[in-house]
Amino acid sequence: MQGEALRPHDLVVMCLLAMVLALGISLVKPTIGMQLAVGFMILLIAFASTRAAIYLLIVSMLLSPEITVGQIQGRGVGGREISLRFDDLLLIVIGFSWLVKTIVFRELALIKPTPVNRPLFYYMLVCVLATLLGIIAERVRPLSGFFFLMKYFEYFFIFFMVVNNVNTKEQAVRLVVALLATCCVISLYAIYQIPSGVRATAPFEGEGGEPNTLGGYLAVMMALVIGLLLHLESVRVRTVLAILLGLISLALMATLSRSSYLAVGAMFLAVFLTQWHRRSVVLILLVAMIALPLIAPSNVKQRINDTFFGREYGGEVKVGGVALDLSTSERIRSWQYVLRDWTRQPLLGYGVTGYAWTDAQYVKTLGETGLAGIVTFWFVIVRLWKRARESFLMEQDRFCRGLAHGFLLAMVVALVHAIGANTFIIIRIMEPFWLCAGLVMLLPTLEGKATSVADVQVPA
Repeated sequence: MQGEALRPHDLVVMCLLAMVLALGISLVKPTIGMQLAVGFMILLIAFASTRAAIYLLIVSMLLSPEITVGQIQGRGVGGREISLRFDDLLLIVIGFSWLVKTIVFRELALIKPTPVNRPLFYYMLVCVLATLLGIIAERVRPLSGFFFLMKYFEYFFIFFMVVNNVNTKEQAVRLVVALLATCCVISLYAIYQIPSGVRATAPFEGEGGEPNTLGGYLAVMMALVIGLLLHLESVRVRTVLAILLGLISLALMATLSRSSYLAVGAMFLAVFLTQWHRRSVVLILLVAMIALPLIAPSNVKQRINDTFFGREYGGEVKVGGVALDLSTSERIRSWQYVLRDWTRQPLLGYGVTGYAWTDAQYVKTLGETGLAGIVTFWFVIVRLWKRARESFLMEQDRFCRGLAHGFLLAMVVALVHAIGANTFIIIRIMEPFWLCAGLVMLLPTLEGKATSVADVQVPA
């Protein structure tokens, strides 16, 4: 099926949903009825067109509200709240629609083959087995294990959704444009928070927010923008991307996220190593390295300085005679605890949510899923890297080459950011990451050309 025309079964389901909506509106207050109507309209659009749903998902990645619906208990989650976001509901609707269309139209493949399908299946299988064993051993509470497994696998569903519904390079360009437009809004919102003196966070994150999450998201998006800047030739497009890069940089500094700063530093090193033969790129990097310490805001400098040369309170971990701050010291101690306890469950770990919460992806994966989890996790990463590198080296289309390069840089960002955060299970970072992963896996098979990004418009 090439098009997105409505089929009879779509119309039947939409009529049934409309009847349910009409009944619901008649039974509730007018304000609630309006909210229901708007919500149902969005869901109907998602059901009628998977591609339209992908655009809605892009917008909702960091702009959707989060509603607390309960609380779960477990060693790995403590008393964490169960939160429900609009994109969670959207993914359910898309998944249901996808399944119905696959059953009705048998010529449609449920999942298109890609180089990472098998590694993803192995990783998911290990997570399920580890969690089931944890439940049997009473290390994992079934409810918490189930909900967190669904959260882990939700990101992979985004990947498969993109792989199965994008067929041309023009469609890929439109999705990337929508992704960058959303990033622009998020960056402006973060910059808007700077005068308040608090660390910048994404919208709808409640009191306190999660600056490290926003920092990771902005660092990933910065990598994508730089990848496109390095290869696109249109002056107009490059100007827009340069402005967006400046906005992202300001917003990123406002998060005061040290993991994100480290990740961006690693990304710039990767740019230097891959573009050392381009004098203009090397010159810009050198100027940035010299200028950044001079123009960086005082709170950013203080944040970095306190990590290594801040006031000592006692109990700090020392590396080479330098005392790290308490936050960093606690992270390092948690890594030591995981490495100690992991030897008791070396193969499959303690199960998802079966081990105490650890704020670092690699040791968390080791504690929850053991050696099997670490091996399959890196199996996924290596396959992603190889396919992205192949696309980068083989693609002649400048947009596709820039996207592949940007995704390689984004992988560097995510892998370094994961040293100090659970990056690969944070939905607000993984949604754009896996969406781009799906596009990059498809690049060698996409039809048409996408050399003129400036001529592509995102459909309303």
